[in-house]
Amino acid sequence: MDLYLEALTAELATLGKPQPVHSIFIGGGTPTYLDCRRLERLLMEIRRWFVPMDQSSEPRDFEFSVEANPGNLDGEKVKILANHGVTRISLGSQSFHPHLLRVLERDHLPGDVFRAIDVVKTRIPRVSLDLIFGIPGQTLVDWQRDLEQAVALQPDHLSTYGLTYEKGTRLWKQRQVGEIHPLDEDTELAMYLQALDFLESADFEQYEISNHARPGKRCRHNQVYWANEAYFGFGMGAARYIEGRRELNTRSIHEYIRRTMAGQPAAFQSEVLEPEDRARETIALQLRRSDGIERRAFGNQTGFDLDDLAGPALAHQINLGLIEDAGTGVRLTRKGKCVADAVIQKFM
Repeated sequence: MDLYLEALTAELATLGKPQPVHSIFIGGGTPTYLDCRRLERLLMEIRRWFVPMDQSSEPRDFEFSVEANPGNLDGEKVKILANHGVTRISLGSQSFHPHLLRVLERDHLPGDVFRAIDVVKTRIPRVSLDLIFGIPGQTLVDWQRDLEQAVALQPDHLSTYGLTYEKGTRLWKQRQVGEIHPLDEDTELAMYLQALDFLESADFEQYEISNHARPGKRCRHNQVYWANEAYFGFGMGAARYIEGRRELNTRSIHEYIRRTMAGQPAAFQSEVLEPEDRARETIALQLRRSDGIERRAFGNQTGFDLDDLAGPALAHQINLGLIEDAGTGVRLTRKGKCVADAVIQKFM
């Protein structure tokens, strides 16, 4: 752990000077797995190299999110996070059913989520919960109870993700040999729609395919990704998008440490998209938002007229009832959200 933090410090130092940002997000794993001493070291380095865009904005307008595991988040760690300006905690609750947590190989229990939220709310103003549907063995009743329990905890934000089977993971291997059986598509679709309807009735607004928030409590950091705007990225496996260049760091911890400690770039992929490709990528990302694509803003951002670039594809998806056109912009319909990946692919 100490060697990794030393390597991360070396990569951050390549910035040369502190950079002004609107938000910070520490994720891509479980930062709170670090003990208190190492967690403090991580936060000190991050705050050393990144400062609020407007120094007068902190803490009201500056968002600083950290992902956390309910099983290892305690009062001392929350105190450290709060003292370093963290304003938002994202808890990977996933489910409130012990048997489903075991399928996902999560090391926490439902009670850990309740305890963690109580601790967080004493020092940090905003809490988000992640839930997963489509877990082998999960029923519609299970999912409804998870949604109800999550809302009862009064978070500001809820993310609902369909389970994916990443190649090489234990779940993927179990599926390959028939030890577990994925839910059928109809059941997964029913769960997705169940979440849309229930969370809307609980006064959450869906602002992206998988994300719901209380009014005024959207995650500003994630909105940068879905707008296809620029962001820094540091650490093993981190992605960044700066001045039109996309880069992805190595996912090997040994290679990451070797490269950064030797003063070499950690990136193993780097590309600069052509303007039209960048504009099409912007369509793909912005369509994920419930607000969709605003024509004038799209033109200002990309230099392309939306209808000149994608008119025939838009017309076809509108005729299918998957996209609606409000004049000033376009967005997915409820039907379109259910097949969003397939719709978005038509514009690439």
